[in-house]
Amino acid sequence: MPEAAEPSVFESVRYSGECRECGAAGLECWGVQALVDGRLRWDVESRCAACGDAVAACGGEVPAERREQLLAEHGPARLRVDTRGAAARVTVMRVLRAELGLDLPSAKAALHDVLAGAPTGTLPETERLARALRTAGVPATAVRP
Repeated sequence: MPEAAEPSVFESVRYSGECRECGAAGLECWGVQALVDGRLRWDVESRCAACGDAVAACGGEVPAERREQLLAEHGPARLRVDTRGAAARVTVMRVLRAELGLDLPSAKAALHDVLAGAPTGTLPETERLARALRTAGVPATAVRP
């Protein structure tokens, strides 16, 4: 029997902006950061209250300002890992290096932060790391305090 895919994880924010079509300040936007099939994506829908123009843009990267808004509204997630034994710690560092593009000293610092319970990022970002760790054989979960 095929293994079931893990469920999607997402967080959304609402914000306003200026309409590119008519220039009005009444643009209503809804952004969603999602982990779908192991990949992070950023989807946005917007609608102008003044002219009715509507746009949907899917699959991009979350802009820094919207990521900060996600963290402010939902709070950061933390990565909990079971690192009993030196081998598990090495595996965590290897996964952090691969997933985050870190060099060895940065991966060591990131491991220290994870073990100390420091926030990791948005829930979708942290769940992506947890899934990569579980795939590598390290029990891991993304949690919110």
